[in-house]
Amino acid sequence: MPDLSSASVEPYWELTFDADGDVDVIQLSALTAGLSAYDVTDLVLFSHGWNSDRSGATRLYDDFFRPIPALLREASAKARIGYVGVLWPSMRFSDEPIPDFEPSAVAPDAGPLLDGPLLDGPTQAALIQVFPGHEDVVRQLAALLRERPDGDAPIADFVRLVRELTGISGPVADATDDAPTVVPAMLTDDPVGVCEVFADALGKGPTLLGGLDKRIWNGAHEVLRQATYYAMKRRAGTVGEHGLGPALGELAAVRPALRIHLVGHSFGGRLVSFALRGLPGGVRNVKSVTLLQGAFSHYAFAEQLPHDKSHSGALRDAQLRVDGPVVSCYSSHDEALGTLYPLASKLADDSRSIFELGDRWGAMGHDGIQAVDACERLSLAEALAGRFPAGGCVSVDASAVVRNGGPPSGAHSDICHAELARVVLRAGRLA
Repeated sequence: MPDLSSASVEPYWELTFDADGDVDVIQLSALTAGLSAYDVTDLVLFSHGWNSDRSGATRLYDDFFRPIPALLREASAKARIGYVGVLWPSMRFSDEPIPDFEPSAVAPDAGPLLDGPLLDGPTQAALIQVFPGHEDVVRQLAALLRERPDGDAPIADFVRLVRELTGISGPVADATDDAPTVVPAMLTDDPVGVCEVFADALGKGPTLLGGLDKRIWNGAHEVLRQATYYAMKRRAGTVGEHGLGPALGELAAVRPALRIHLVGHSFGGRLVSFALRGLPGGVRNVKSVTLLQGAFSHYAFAEQLPHDKSHSGALRDAQLRVDGPVVSCYSSHDEALGTLYPLASKLADDSRSIFELGDRWGAMGHDGIQAVDACERLSLAEALAGRFPAGGCVSVDASAVVRNGGPPSGAHSDICHAELARVVLRAGRLA
């Protein structure tokens, strides 16, 4: 039987994957046995974004799942639903407030950005956990942020250490969702210029050239944050394709009639989407996919890239593996995806390119799925009350409820709303 000690819904299970996508076989066996014991017809499976430990992720699942039983009773739904929380080695900087959590659940802020961001103890521990074997590098990064020395050389050293920490030392195949083999420009362009761009994006005013203004270290801190997210983005794709996808195939073999509904927040949206690429041939047990503030390219499902007609998105036609809709909920209040994500995702062939942004680098959690024919676009009210598409790609503007949160992430984590739980149920034809 599942461990229900911390869950507001039942039956509830967890599935844990390592960085290579290997699943905890004991948990998977417990899930397959429990599905029969509870005679589950529909399984709602949720993947977190950049939470670093089980407690943060399960707190998110507990809050999001809580309204679902009442919504099902209200709709007189006949389905017998089970719930799964996916755990994978990701992280969150401890100075990022999460609107949906109690203040006590979040580590203390490292201090005002204008006074110079520090790499506090919890964040250092998280970095060491997700990038094992780099304790000395993390300590050097923390020391530079604490001391904030003048001059260009320390900034260059900081960016070099970030590159060493994240393991991004050359072109990475399939590193993004809308480009071939690439390296992020934030780790190859001029370090001082890149840090200045990020400092400006944080809204703290212009920085001075040459490191004369210590606020440039705000930008350096953001380079570390975004490079870490870049590494987590790659990892999410690996865990989805090589871990979750095959696991869903095993569930199909054991319980062929089981209907699975995938939900992902932030990079968790990338994880569950790439799980579609990892489904064994002929498996059709995924009945819906709902992406909440998906932190990956809005061109991921594109048939042709607007900026490169010779290439398609990494997930082109993946929606055809879903016996139902692929839904992207997005919000204009998501500052992480509206401003910082495009900066971090911008890839360059020359040192000037990071300073010019366009639609190419947008995230689907900010403006929905792009460049897919017949992708329906709905307001949240239309998604909740009107006809819901039975298949294909769907973009839902959730700005009406996903709106709370301060810098640097804005409303990125403001997702625990009954309205969004209803979208999941409507997408899965459960209510």
